[in-house]
Amino acid sequence: MTKRQLVVKSNKVVEASYRLTLNEQRLILLCIAQIKKGQVVNRLDRFEVSANEFAKVFNVGLDQAYRELQQVAERLYERSVTIANPDPDDPRISYTKTRWISSIDYLPNYGSVVLQFAHRMIPYISMLEGSFTMYRLESISKMGSAYSIRLYELLMQWREVGKREIALEDLRNILQLEGRYSAIKDFKVRVLEPALRDINEYSDLEASYTQRKAGRIVSHLIFHFKPKPNAKPMTNPKPKAKRITKAEIEKAARPGESYEEVKARLEEQLKLAL
Repeated sequence: MTKRQLVVKSNKVVEASYRLTLNEQRLILLCIAQIKKGQVVNRLDRFEVSANEFAKVFNVGLDQAYRELQQVAERLYERSVTIANPDPDDPRISYTKTRWISSIDYLPNYGSVVLQFAHRMIPYISMLEGSFTMYRLESISKMGSAYSIRLYELLMQWREVGKREIALEDLRNILQLEGRYSAIKDFKVRVLEPALRDINEYSDLEASYTQRKAGRIVSHLIFHFKPKPNAKPMTNPKPKAKRITKAEIEKAARPGESYEEVKARLEEQLKLAL
């Protein structure tokens, strides 16, 4: 990887309930890494990913990479994500379920696909919602399990603390494991231990865990983690001043909303993001 690409996700998405394959997550993350800090994303923005880039970033073979990328995009189009308490302005909404992407364009002569994010996903990937988790794409690029990436994100969300306690039931819900690996032994062998191996071997974190029981049943997992000795500090880059353009305001307009109202809303969201 020749440059340090950053992934920035709303904490609501980090803790959202969804299940993606490893390559589906990789494709999403390559798109998110293209978004610059403070950028106002709208539903017309297009994110191009080439088979060559996919193969290079994740160290996979280029042979048939475009065909595989097509298949991943096709499956991703059907995937959804459930976000809890999505709108602070409307507390009546407990959950929102949305697709990840709204469209796919195929560029076979260029070996690329172009994705557009679903309208309801945009606030959670464009620095327009409260709190975010940020990490370098290279930290997860060699991981071999979709669970490894999800657990790494959950730990990075608390990277300043170095400790996170998660109810086992909550973690199962986040990973959409209802009905799978119900025995704690199976969960550890299939999900937890492979994820921790990936994190310790490939990422910029050292992580371990203990468990807490309610009676004889494991109820919570307690993760302890810290940056590896050679890890570079994960600090937010200092943003450049951002001026919201007329085109961005027009694209972000909601029905019945005036130009000035849209401008004020975007400026406030951008201020929160910075």
